[in-house]
Amino acid sequence: MNIKEISSVLFVCMGNICRSPSAEAVFRNKAQAQGLSLRIDSAGTVGAHVKEKPDHRAQKMGVERGYSFEGIKARKVLTQDFEDFDLILAMDNANLEDLLKIAPEHLQSKAMLFLDFAENHEENEVPDPYYGGANGFRYVLDLVEDASDGLLNRLN
Repeated sequence: MNIKEISSVLFVCMGNICRSPSAEAVFRNKAQAQGLSLRIDSAGTVGAHVKEKPDHRAQKMGVERGYSFEGIKARKVLTQDFEDFDLILAMDNANLEDLLKIAPEHLQSKAMLFLDFAENHEENEVPDPYYGGANGFRYVLDLVEDASDGLLNRLN
């Protein structure tokens, strides 16, 4: 896959209310700031929160850093997403495994870990902040910002 030819990105976590909508908001903001026109969305591997807005803590931390969560609502990832998106980025290994179970075999290479693009952190998984405090949500943003910058560097 040639990263420079990417025109659409889907971010995926489990419930699509913390990590992946944060990634969607951050990456959209950073891509727009660079004048890039990309299709950007997020989804969850489970449908427990379908149509819900992102977790209020994720929104609060993101808004404090200047990101908008306008229009973001949880949805479940679909097999069709592998046809519709060029790159499908999982927040952790469990999400990646779940994605590979539903991916058509010839499109599995579109799925990878988001933090593979991080340039300043050693982690390979974005930890789920749901059951933690504010610091967990801040740390998620740190990781997501780093990986977003790294991906954008590869796209340019």
